Amino acid sequence: MTHTDATAHERHVRAGTAADGPYALDIDPKTAGWGYTALRILELRPGGSHLLGAGDSEWIVLPLSGGCTVQTEGETMELLGRESVFAGVTDFAYVPRDAHAQIASGAGGRFALAGAKCERRLPARYGPAPEVPVEHRGTGNCARRVNNFAAADTFECDRLIAVEVFTPGGNWSSYPPHKHDEHRPGEETRLEEIYYFEIDGEHGFGYQRVSPSRPGGTDLLAEVRGGDAVLVPDGWHGPSIAAPGHDMYYLNVMAGPGPERQWRICFHPDHTEGYR
Repeated sequence: MTHTDATAHERHVRAGTAADGPYALDIDPKTAGWGYTALRILELRPGGSHLLGAGDSEWIVLPLSGGCTVQTEGETMELLGRESVFAGVTDFAYVPRDAHAQIASGAGGRFALAGAKCERRLPARYGPAPEVPVEHRGTGNCARRVNNFAAADTFECDRLIAVEVFTPGGNWSSYPPHKHDEHRPGEETRLEEIYYFEIDGEHGFGYQRVSPSRPGGTDLLAEVRGGDAVLVPDGWHGPSIAAPGHDMYYLNVMAGPGPERQWRICFHPDHTEGYR
């Protein structure tokens, strides 16, 4: 296996290969080889519960399927959740660093825990589903829907940025390819990113491309299926392609070292003409 092949293998985390205890997926900064961004997928049986120790990170509890109760910092937040990621927008809960949170589900479910190492300790808060801004990007076969539940300008966090993207079967998203791996004030912010995928349909799949933005950078073309994740420490990422007949969902979790929490990106100059 060449160095490039080894790197590509590490960047594509297949479903089940990073499971740990109650987590179907457990990616932290140490295992990812970077400084800030984390993602866990928590699976609870009916009547199950889990104690989350936030440590030095802030977290958002986001229902993927089912609902739950989150108790933290003297607050009890009832998350109605949703039947599946394809059923629409969900409510969510914010858990600050240095806190403990009890997550319990009467009917059971699957919950994304999106995290980022941070410095400030913000208050625990509930995020109502009706207040999540929904954005429609692109046209034609590049149309997709974005739920900006924890975008940089919609919900306060210290470092964490997270959004959901829904791509209809046969469409491209995360396009034109873009990057955010340099600190260029006013133009680009340095952010590590995790893509977590769910695919509609038992045999559905999609593709994720990450191409180098500098010599020796990330170079990946992955066939992704439900439960897979792709780590993007650098590089041009996109397109994300949904197979015809199978809608694709991905959760984007981002954080970085910049002095301000911003999502500033640079589009690939070879793929913007005639598109934007």
